[in-house]
Amino acid sequence: MALFQVDFTSQTLKRSVSLNVLIPADPNIGMPLRDNGPYKTLYLLHGVTGDCMKWLTLANTMDYSQLYNLAIVMPSGERSYYLDIGNSDRMYSKFIGGELVEFTRRVFPLSHSREDTFIGGQSMGGYGALYNGLKYNGVFSRIISLSTSILVNRMEEVSRKPNSSVVSPDYYREVAGGDFNQIKNSDKNLEVLAKQVLDSGENVPAIYLACGYNDALVYGNRKFSDYLTGIGYKHYYEEGAGTHDFAFWSEFLQRGIDCLGLGEKVAAVSPYWVDAKNDSPNPVT
Repeated sequence: MALFQVDFTSQTLKRSVSLNVLIPADPNIGMPLRDNGPYKTLYLLHGVTGDCMKWLTLANTMDYSQLYNLAIVMPSGERSYYLDIGNSDRMYSKFIGGELVEFTRRVFPLSHSREDTFIGGQSMGGYGALYNGLKYNGVFSRIISLSTSILVNRMEEVSRKPNSSVVSPDYYREVAGGDFNQIKNSDKNLEVLAKQVLDSGENVPAIYLACGYNDALVYGNRKFSDYLTGIGYKHYYEEGAGTHDFAFWSEFLQRGIDCLGLGEKVAAVSPYWVDAKNDSPNPVT
């Protein structure tokens, strides 16, 4: 495995940005395994208190990159929810779905195929993965979202209980570009966006969702999974022992990689789609 720490000037964000990139390498000589062709790639997003170092230092991403022959790109998204925020120098969604993918494909031996390009994240990054994976569904074919901080749920909660969150109602209104009543019917509501993508019938990304039993966000994650089931969006949802921390996220990142077949390792779990039209589980194909 080779680690690249990158700083480059983003034309979208109009400043220098940082990211970490993991490339599988021959363990004997340290060179990337170019003979295997361009790499499948996972763009992995951090949470609201993190940066591009969190996934690198607190999870087993180095091991997963090598084990699955999978390139992993970890950008810094600040506290943006990976949305385009107001003015022209805070276009985080455009950066994630456009410039970041283009830049890393030019610099590293990454596949340019949608089928080989994935997005994932935890908490705020889980929302960012779902939002941008659905919005840029022509770029990303599969989404891993762990302990998703669902924006409309958080906005509704803090509007009722202003002291219930580590961030203020003003923060949510700024990143979302409006209050709860304005956002709930927009595509920043993941339910609205998922329905739009499903109805289009084209480039519908596969989705894996997971949340810990003891995570305060589990109820919102269950509700979103139930909504997807209700509209007929096939997806995979599971829960496990754990809370809102990297011990859970590291384990379930690997389960998501196995479930959606992002890498080349033989699956370690037996995944099933949640199929709204069939009471019986259907093996993922």
